[in-house]
Amino acid sequence: MIKVYRKTATIKAEQFDGSDEMVKKYNITPPMPLDPDYTINTLEGDMVLGVGGWIATGVNGEHWPITDDVFKKTYAELPVIPKVYGDTIEEFKAYHYKLSEMFDDWDWNYDEQELIARAWLDGYVVEGKHD
Repeated sequence: MIKVYRKTATIKAEQFDGSDEMVKKYNITPPMPLDPDYTINTLEGDMVLGVGGWIATGVNGEHWPITDDVFKKTYAELPVIPKVYGDTIEEFKAYHYKLSEMFDDWDWNYDEQELIARAWLDGYVVEGKHD
């Protein structure tokens, strides 16, 4: 029987623009007359990277390319939330409260509830703390 899975790890990613800065930052091999593609070294060896594609960085600092269409189908940005929301989520989780109890204790509007639920489930970035 086939089961359906979701990814549980977060990654950092940057869209490749072909600039010299990004070529240097990620040690990318630029196109050459006999090899018209950019290539990036990965754990699996050199892989083609196109302008507009994404460079993903894993938990151990490794990099790999992802085409733009695959990236957009696979990844979504983590929600950016105020520090007080993050502190509240962490406090409720530390004391093993349910998400519904958090909504009962505070007067959240609908948009805030959507944001908090996504942050609770998927993780989040605190405003002003992301790159």
